[in-house]
Amino acid sequence: MNRPFAAIRRLSLLAGGALFGAGLALPAAPVLAQDSGAVLIRNATVHTAGPQGTLRDTDVLVQGGTIRAIGKELAAPAGAQVVEAAGKPLTPALFAGITGIGLEEVSGEPPTVDNAVSLEDQPVRPEFDVTLAYNPASVLVPVARVEGLGFTLLAADSGKAFVAGQGGVVRLDGSADPVGPRALFVGLGAGAAELGGKSRASLWMLLDQMVAEARGRMPADSPHALLTPAGRATLARYLNGQGRIVVRIDRAADIRQLLRWAARERVRLAIAGGAEAWQLAPQLAQAQVPVFVDALVDLPGNFDQIGATLRNAALLQAAGVEVGFTQSGDASHNARKVRQLAGNAVANGLPWDAGLAGLTRVPAQALGVGDRLGTIAVGRTADLVLWTGDPLDVINTAQQVWLGGRAMPMRSRQTELRDRYLHGSGESGLPPAYSR
Repeated sequence: MNRPFAAIRRLSLLAGGALFGAGLALPAAPVLAQDSGAVLIRNATVHTAGPQGTLRDTDVLVQGGTIRAIGKELAAPAGAQVVEAAGKPLTPALFAGITGIGLEEVSGEPPTVDNAVSLEDQPVRPEFDVTLAYNPASVLVPVARVEGLGFTLLAADSGKAFVAGQGGVVRLDGSADPVGPRALFVGLGAGAAELGGKSRASLWMLLDQMVAEARGRMPADSPHALLTPAGRATLARYLNGQGRIVVRIDRAADIRQLLRWAARERVRLAIAGGAEAWQLAPQLAQAQVPVFVDALVDLPGNFDQIGATLRNAALLQAAGVEVGFTQSGDASHNARKVRQLAGNAVANGLPWDAGLAGLTRVPAQALGVGDRLGTIAVGRTADLVLWTGDPLDVINTAQQVWLGGRAMPMRSRQTELRDRYLHGSGESGLPPAYSR
């Protein structure tokens, strides 16, 4: 491809992404509202996602970015902004799922995608950390935020290497740095087998060798070593329980092997996907392994999902498994659909409170940030959303989002495009866009 043609192709992809809200041709700095001091939200239906459950006709006082008081008829401090909720639902800001928000802009344009290290160049690099490429000015941040999403787990893409690297939690408030501990991403099953010898059995062989290297049972200078010194040190931390290993896996037989491996190596796991996890629900509950499910997977998209069912989340939760939600498709550009996953799970037997917890408390606790995020409680970070109605019903929307007590601008690239192209053409006879 000659250079002029390649440049034209890149520009056309960027323009196309901007037109459809999937990307933005021009960078934009994060837009944060100024902290106006105290905020008192009155007469809300407060879904705490914590031990207090749901509190009706309740006030929440926010000061200095923190929840200071929860109760009825709270006094407003001098100068506080008072928001009348009129009984509408107030929840913690929601978890956007396991995504690449801020790591990709236009998925079809490789220079804008930073969530994977090339398998050809770097076969196994657990030390690879995608959070170093996070862009808080990404157009995808406000697109997710206006939908009531306040934090996400940035993932290293295990589609390029079965030990993909590390990620971490970021808040969608425009801040640049991740919060909480890192997570290590591993892919197991049929898809990952293509990356490690074309047999899922070979993945366990390679994984066992990497563990032997990290634990010092194999000489670091062995000609057969798989890991760099930094890779051995990184993997050793996870083998010592410092952070979760998030495994993308679906088939029940593979999950059974995973639980045996985890018990032998004494690591902390979380499962992403888990289409057939319900078949091992008691074992997962006993091992205290949280499962992030895609509650819309009910058909075998591949041979690892033969046992997929819409009741996956409900069956897991009934057995005592902590259930969270994440998408298996284009999670970054469609993060708002995570609410639909939870609502769909509730429609298929999951208790409503567990559905909300799967978007708030469960991911926050599983990812090591539950002391700050995921619940409405005194002392927690004031990441809150006031909804027009039931947040698990997609007919409702976020009326206002507060992150760290700041009212976030309820606009994004998509809302700006909507407003532009819905504008009437008036008497000019020109298409609507030409009137601005």
